[in-house]
Amino acid sequence: MKKEMTLVCLMAMALGAQAQQGGISADMLEQIQSAYKHTTADKALHNAMAGTSLSVLARNQESLANFNTDFSDKVVSSGITNQKQSGRCWLFTGLNVLRAQMIARYGLKEMEFSQNYCFFYDQLEKANLFLQGIIDTREKPMDDKMVEWLFKNPIGDGGQFTGVSDLILKYGLVPSTVMPETYSSEHTDGLSRLIGLKLKEFGLQLRDEAAKGTKPEALEKRKTEMLGTVYRMLALALSEPVKTFTYTVNGNTKEYTPLSFYQEFLGNDLNNNYVMVMNDPSRDYYQCYEIDYDRHVYDGKNWTYVNLPIEDIKQMAIASIKDSTMLYFSCDVGKFMDRQRGVLDVNNFDYDSLMGTTFGMDKKQRIQTFASGSSHAMTLMAVDLDKDGKPKKWMVENSWGKDSGYQGHMIMTDEWFDEYMFRLVVEKKYVPEKVLDILKKKPVRLPAWDPMFADEE
Repeated sequence: MKKEMTLVCLMAMALGAQAQQGGISADMLEQIQSAYKHTTADKALHNAMAGTSLSVLARNQESLANFNTDFSDKVVSSGITNQKQSGRCWLFTGLNVLRAQMIARYGLKEMEFSQNYCFFYDQLEKANLFLQGIIDTREKPMDDKMVEWLFKNPIGDGGQFTGVSDLILKYGLVPSTVMPETYSSEHTDGLSRLIGLKLKEFGLQLRDEAAKGTKPEALEKRKTEMLGTVYRMLALALSEPVKTFTYTVNGNTKEYTPLSFYQEFLGNDLNNNYVMVMNDPSRDYYQCYEIDYDRHVYDGKNWTYVNLPIEDIKQMAIASIKDSTMLYFSCDVGKFMDRQRGVLDVNNFDYDSLMGTTFGMDKKQRIQTFASGSSHAMTLMAVDLDKDGKPKKWMVENSWGKDSGYQGHMIMTDEWFDEYMFRLVVEKKYVPEKVLDILKKKPVRLPAWDPMFADEE
């Protein structure tokens, strides 16, 4: 008994000491505990939550009714792709936009570009981006913000549209039959982790050599040797990229290089024909922004976008869909997602009623507190308009396989679109002149660690 009393006293003393430093005192703890009333309703909720998923308990049954899959305007989808256990949604989405153009242009039943081919060069280019960044920052201390960011992010499998455009314009495209998927391309975590570990080792070696007075030219030579090691790792896991191949289209067989294949069948200037727009209410609208190091290729283009009100973005999306043109689209897909039905709706789950409190941050506040950000890219391909031309819902072609969601697609309400849509890539012909004029101005440059860094998975 005496021992128990001593422990109680020690605990009270500890709580009192903490309170002096902003901690929880005994009195404060008692007030906090009083918020839990131990009512019969609380007991019932506890029993339910202790053994059941919160999302299951919060499912709003009212949202299941009166939801149809009809759309007033829809671009024809030609087969659902599957990124498997990889973070390559950005690549699948970009290539799906382009394959829709090729299928329509040549009257094909179906076709698919090789994601594996592009991913190989994506990883090689990202390795070079990191190593060159280490050389560029060699005189900065290890605790410099940029140096820290580089070592925290040596490589990854996520990305964005400028990666798609820079890679294709530099290396071209090949059909999926020419360079099929491998286990490592479909399960990218292991390979990226190993390459990232090796790159960190190489980065320290480059910094050590620079500190000993090694000249930039010699560091560049060492970098090339290091990239040879990375290339071998990629070739072993993904297969070595093809240099030439034969391909038949509508009965005509011809030999191609990856670049000649792209130039003959598509040939778009992806860097100049497309505009990237963003809805970020935490920053000024009608302003152009550029995020440092937000690119896949060192000599490529940083993610540069025009920040616009959501209604402006919707008008461009509607114009593109009405003209049978799919769009690269990214969002915070995990929020209020009913994955089984393939429905994104802010009313899917009622966490307020379940927890007896509200979750009231708006989109701006969620961005500022890192509660929301773009996490996944998909292909926007349908909109359902009311009689006044206002959107009621939207549909995207996803890359999680044909059995995921609604026949491989996701349907989102317009309210969800407002809250969790972030980025759209639009062909210039659908972009108003006033927006194109903004792109002519010098962009506001944001650091690599900005919350809007584009790394969709």
